[in-house]
Amino acid sequence: MTDKKADLAGPGIGNYDELEEIMPMDYNPILDVKETQNAIYAVKDYIEKNLYKELNLFMVQVPLIVEVESGMNDMLDRDGSRTPIEFNCGLGLEKPIHASIVQAATKWKRWALKQYCCDVGEGINTDMRAVRKDYFLDHDHSSYVDQWDWELVITEEDRNLKFLTDIVKKIWKVFTGAEEMVQKMFPQLKDSRYPNLPKDLNFIHAEDLLEKYSDLPRKQRETEILKEKKAVFIYGIGWPLKDGYPHEMRAADYDDWITETTSSDGRPMHGLNGDILVWNHITKRRHELTSMGIRVTKDTLLKQLEMSGQMDFLDHPYHKMIMNEEIPLSIGGGIGQSRTQMLLLRKAHLGEVSVTVWPKILKDICRRKNIHVLG
Repeated sequence: MTDKKADLAGPGIGNYDELEEIMPMDYNPILDVKETQNAIYAVKDYIEKNLYKELNLFMVQVPLIVEVESGMNDMLDRDGSRTPIEFNCGLGLEKPIHASIVQAATKWKRWALKQYCCDVGEGINTDMRAVRKDYFLDHDHSSYVDQWDWELVITEEDRNLKFLTDIVKKIWKVFTGAEEMVQKMFPQLKDSRYPNLPKDLNFIHAEDLLEKYSDLPRKQRETEILKEKKAVFIYGIGWPLKDGYPHEMRAADYDDWITETTSSDGRPMHGLNGDILVWNHITKRRHELTSMGIRVTKDTLLKQLEMSGQMDFLDHPYHKMIMNEEIPLSIGGGIGQSRTQMLLLRKAHLGEVSVTVWPKILKDICRRKNIHVLG
């Protein structure tokens, strides 16, 4: 059995020989580079406008850099394996600003709900750009990250699985609508080799997924369920499951993964968060589109920081705002822009829809596979 603990670190492949083996052998892009660019911006426009309609969001400015001492940067998980780029800035200052490039705007957005004067049921969306230097660079992981990072003000009564599920269904409606739209624009994308997203998204708790595939590590459990269902939302990512491991090492200071919930058949569960994953018919692999969740309260933040051994975070201004109830209760998530474009435009590699840096070994693999990586 593959080591489950090692499997928690992230979905990267980690080996270029393996990557070359799994990437498609007979790939021919459906859209050329000009068509691809036109399609990218059509999908982008559709998703932004329809997220606004479905979730009552408006677009706002979002930072590329934040002060380290603020505690606003997203640390991505709780094992310390992915750290942001830090630097000093401010020419002429006696004490330069200690800044970091965002890895995501996850925590900043909750404070921004207050800054942008959002009422209950109203929220923000961002065209977020970030850098994650600690990824293995493969077919769907880049050091450059672009996301629709969104956040919505909620009430205490909204902090339940039904509310979370309703929000997920609205986002899924946007995905399937974007697919239909871009196929009307470019009919050749409707290809029998690559079936469209199912209209209905399947929902499963991480605990049930473990029970279904008890001998498999996380990524393989996800792979098996996606082979069967093609698209799933996995609840409860972060709480230790029956095997002693969480489904993934989700950070302790934004998503609420500790709150007790109840399954549809009455069993005790944990967590008010989750991920949408789909089956990619070109790469024949799991494909994550978005991670999201109802955010922590002061009580659940305290418990999660205690569990993760990160009580020192309470010294940060961001965490103090939560403890003092100075910022709204919220739900939010990050939707991968390039990940979504890659899927809907039937691309084999993230570099076909996103311009960033790639190692020569990966570029050479792509050249042999007839994959045009933008540079």
